[in-house]
Amino acid sequence: MENAQYVIIPTGARSRIVVDSLPSKILGETRTYTILLPRNYEVNTGKRYPIVYLLHGIMDTNEGWYKNGHVKTVMDRLVESGEAEEMIVVTPNAGGNIYAGVWNGYFNMPGWNYEDFFFQEFLPHIESKYRVIADRSHRAIGGLSMGGGGSTVYAQRHPGMFCAVYAMSALMMLDANGGLPSHGQEKMDIFNNSVREHSAIDFVRRADDKQKEALRTIRWFVDCGDDDVLFDVDIEFYQAMRNAGIPCQLRVRDGGHDWEYWHTAFYTALPYFSRNFGK
Repeated sequence: MENAQYVIIPTGARSRIVVDSLPSKILGETRTYTILLPRNYEVNTGKRYPIVYLLHGIMDTNEGWYKNGHVKTVMDRLVESGEAEEMIVVTPNAGGNIYAGVWNGYFNMPGWNYEDFFFQEFLPHIESKYRVIADRSHRAIGGLSMGGGGSTVYAQRHPGMFCAVYAMSALMMLDANGGLPSHGQEKMDIFNNSVREHSAIDFVRRADDKQKEALRTIRWFVDCGDDDVLFDVDIEFYQAMRNAGIPCQLRVRDGGHDWEYWHTAFYTALPYFSRNFGK
């Protein structure tokens, strides 16, 4: 049959989703997270795995990537087909309904030192509790929208921590009038200001030679739909990287700022991470 489409359906062991939590002294509360463990995690108990920190978008939580992005399905299919290696994927909770008074964001801001929590508490917790290959060459980060910008800035500010970044529809910056409307919610104003202060584009433009050299040690990938509301800032980031002589892959496909795009992007992200582990 001409132009037939075939789908790999996993027939062996499957990966496993676990929802867990840890108390944070820095944030003063307990934070949940969702972690995907490889299909052979319980079988080969002596094996350690590379890890991807997968960040969610604003108004979402640690559950979104697994319910709407179907991370487990994508992982099982790509491992079965040999296009991706087994890895651990973990998503922290940095959000929720901000209009209901819930904090959002991956950066330190007044009342919400999330970046400190991530690097001082969350990452060490994950890599001590689970069998992670806890070195830079087997640790990657990615995310969508707020999480795409967060993953980019985390790698910029901590270049010795990650080997690769995959930023989807990434919130790379906000101009003076940008951002979601506050509707009287102070936390939204604080969030918008934090994104302006942590502009991924300005970071590249202002980087000195030493910083640029550090950025060149990371593999960068930006993936954004041509109808996405963040398309222009993602292209601007890519151009800034080119002007700075920092290699960065760019993928533009038909699509907008939605789960259909991010779900399909994950089929590219997992093989990309696999190719860069151990490099």
